[in-house]
Amino acid sequence: MKLLLSLPENLANSFNHIGPSVNYSVFVSSDPPKGKIGSGGGTAWLLSQHFATESISDFDQYLKADKKIIIHAGGQSRRLPAYAPLGKIFTPIPVFRWSRGQKLNQTLLDLQLPLYEYLMAISSPEINTMIASGDILLQYNKLPAELPKADVICLGMWVDPHLAARHGVFFTPRNDPSKLDFMLQKPSHQKIEELNASHLFLMDVGIWLLSDNAVRTLMQKCQWKDDNFLNNTPPFYDLYSTFGTALGSTPTVVDEAIGKLSVAIIPIEKGEFHHFGTSNELITSTEKIQNSVKDRRNIWHNRVKPHPSLFVQNAQTHIRWEATHHHIWIENSNIPDSWTLSNHHVITGIPENNWKISLNPGWCLDIIPIEENKYCIRPYHIDDKFSGKCNDQNTFWLGIPLNEWLRNHQITFNEAAIDPKEDIQEASLFPVVTLSELTEELLIWMFSENPPHNSELKSKWLSSTRLSGSKIPQKANIARLIQQRETIRKENLLALEKNYKHSVFYQADLAFIAQEYAKNNLTIPDPLPKEESFIFRFQNYMLRSEIKRLQEKDGANDESLAFSLLQQFIINTVEKKEIPRLNVFPDQIVWGRSPARLDLAGGWSDTPPYCIQAGGRVLNLAVNLNGQPPLQVFIRLSNEPQIILRSIDIGATETIATYDDLNFKNSVGSAFAIPKAALCLAGFHPSFSDIKYKSLKEQLVDFGGGIEISFLAAIPKGSGLGTSSILAATILGTLADFCNLSWDRQAIAHRTLVLEQLLTTGGGWQDQYGGIFPGIKLLDSSPGNQNQINIRWIPDLLFTNPPFRQNWLLYYTGLTRVAKNILGEIVRGMFLNQGTRLRIIDTIKNHALETYDALQQCNYEKSARMILRSWELNKALDLGTTNPEINAIIDKIKDLAFGYKLLGAGGGGYLLIAAKDEGAAARIKERLTKYPPNSKARFVDMSLNNQGLEISRS
Repeated sequence: MKLLLSLPENLANSFNHIGPSVNYSVFVSSDPPKGKIGSGGGTAWLLSQHFATESISDFDQYLKADKKIIIHAGGQSRRLPAYAPLGKIFTPIPVFRWSRGQKLNQTLLDLQLPLYEYLMAISSPEINTMIASGDILLQYNKLPAELPKADVICLGMWVDPHLAARHGVFFTPRNDPSKLDFMLQKPSHQKIEELNASHLFLMDVGIWLLSDNAVRTLMQKCQWKDDNFLNNTPPFYDLYSTFGTALGSTPTVVDEAIGKLSVAIIPIEKGEFHHFGTSNELITSTEKIQNSVKDRRNIWHNRVKPHPSLFVQNAQTHIRWEATHHHIWIENSNIPDSWTLSNHHVITGIPENNWKISLNPGWCLDIIPIEENKYCIRPYHIDDKFSGKCNDQNTFWLGIPLNEWLRNHQITFNEAAIDPKEDIQEASLFPVVTLSELTEELLIWMFSENPPHNSELKSKWLSSTRLSGSKIPQKANIARLIQQRETIRKENLLALEKNYKHSVFYQADLAFIAQEYAKNNLTIPDPLPKEESFIFRFQNYMLRSEIKRLQEKDGANDESLAFSLLQQFIINTVEKKEIPRLNVFPDQIVWGRSPARLDLAGGWSDTPPYCIQAGGRVLNLAVNLNGQPPLQVFIRLSNEPQIILRSIDIGATETIATYDDLNFKNSVGSAFAIPKAALCLAGFHPSFSDIKYKSLKEQLVDFGGGIEISFLAAIPKGSGLGTSSILAATILGTLADFCNLSWDRQAIAHRTLVLEQLLTTGGGWQDQYGGIFPGIKLLDSSPGNQNQINIRWIPDLLFTNPPFRQNWLLYYTGLTRVAKNILGEIVRGMFLNQGTRLRIIDTIKNHALETYDALQQCNYEKSARMILRSWELNKALDLGTTNPEINAIIDKIKDLAFGYKLLGAGGGGYLLIAAKDEGAAARIKERLTKYPPNSKARFVDMSLNNQGLEISRS
């Protein structure tokens, strides 16, 4: 993946100060200095500039080499002046009050990229180029699981005709909104109404994906030939009004080459389109996003603002906010209490001051650093468009016609060195001054519609170097601008932490916050009081640990406390202590057996603390191996008042005679840690028993005798089939029957989650649910205790009926890896709200629903592709999910399979393969049997298990 940005020239040169944090390369360029070339020409130019820097000499090979995201953000930002120096795409956006994992320094680009990256990830190999606008943000409830194959794929949104009339509009057949008939640019409301009888219409959201063939066609239209432009630079060519209107089955513009391109429209269901093109939209779009989630259960902090349209970030403000203040944006500024504000203000870049300024409704002010020690003063009205001729009565500055402002200030066009016929964006209106010259008197004089005559201020304005709106971005000192923002943000960080109950501090990306603390050598936050919530406390400890780690100090104790608090939170969900009572005849054996679990989608979303905060969703199935449930447990009564544990598969035995012998914490990693912890949870330890005994011997005598537990795990360790969790659940379930504990399967599965926390092995709940509950099922939970998981069963036709049953293959790779090694780093990221990881897990969770839909439809090929997508998402979450040995196995068979996935946490274990057909399955078996990767690798027969945990008695 590569990101290609078209930016203003000065910003392109200063990109290192503000660039996004991505793990792929970013290329930055600007449009040619002379002449407008349009969105199509700009795309062609940007690709040509990037191509010139690559080592690939053939343009067709260049297109195929990488997926490329192109974002156009090189405009002059006339209607959003505050971010003209940085470009709208780098507009800082406050952390959403309902979000987790957003960074305190995030920009519009940071929020755009996850969607663009997702779309490129699910596109076909023929689609390698995306074109997007730099001033929009798309919110969505659901995205497609995969994209269709087409030369041009455009995202469309259902909107009312009034909004559609201001944008490009796709007109589609009423019976198929994915097919384009034709596209119109900014059609009138009346035109849309006329066409509504015969067509559906969707607004173009400005996100287009192009096949290599479509890119070549676009390049040709921009006079690209033999890997060069005919006249050095492309002519003006608009992607939307020219290229777009020639697309579709009945295009409004006939172009033979473009007309041959296939088109698909992707309707975004229940989506919201937020534009950041104007100063007003900056505030209103942010307000809509902030308030798009109103459920207080999803909002962590307790702050309620006087008005929802107040936004202050990277700023020191001492204003006493009241309900009369609204539609205000303050950023990168110092605002003392001597200022008087009202509404509809955008205020940026204000240095420290003691001015007495009163801003009327709509007045805005930007102070832009210029050169090494100067500032440009840019006052304006929030509705100023900065377009039109200077002497036109409809060309406004500060809310009044520019010629009227000059007349009121007793200045002629000639004195101001302004050509009356030039565009106002080119008029030199904004003075450049030193800090000492930046006075409240000058500001008040500039803002005033009818100032008293002041020859000194007039002279200062006339004699100063003045910049036009188009020149400010070229002259701005980006490094100084960013430095001021970072200085203020550092001060804000301490205030946010101190006021954590009413701020976004613990819902933001704590990994980023830790970097800020370490980089700036800030005082590490104190541990939170015990009265505070478990979630805040364990995040606080992990933050402390991460800061110390970055400072190369020992943070192990804080990390341990974070995990301990999480463990205690989960352990506390089982409040009831047990009274085990013998529930069998003296000569009976209780026999429990469970299938293995194959995870198809959603894994990791069931893992604490993620599922506690966001809920989890997984899809898995229960299987027998070689015709048998592979996890088996046998419990019988013995005459001696002691407990005997036998592991049949490793041939080991241990005798337990005292409560001390049941200390499972000293046995973590041994074969008997799980049964010891299970016995404790069943009430055979003072910590979990509702009756107090002097000794284990006394308790066993009262129970009616000793206990012998024999168990078998007929699966290699590190298999990825949920072995340890399902074995724990099987032991707990068999004990529950033996001891009359009245646990249903939900209680058994939840106690397994508690057991794993007692053993500090961590992990989620899907393994035990996948094994002890039968069949294929979607499991999902709500945020909170995770003690009740919802289950939806799925038809099993794809796994039980010909011709598909024979296509599923289970291959043991002979390579194993303990899940805890992968688990630790990912869970640490969960504790720290690490944005990149949380976004991937969110996608994994949503993908489980897509896989569920595919299986519900009994669509074998799509289901297999969804499983392959699960594998790709797991690899994106942790590169250690795979390794060269696994990749070598996959390389041998991927041409014969629709999908495949390492089961469990990855790194080794079992590989599930969905062959293209029965013949392909036979060839896969032949290849891997003839050339195994090691002496342990083998195919294992699997069959769907429709019983789950079975318990019977002799």
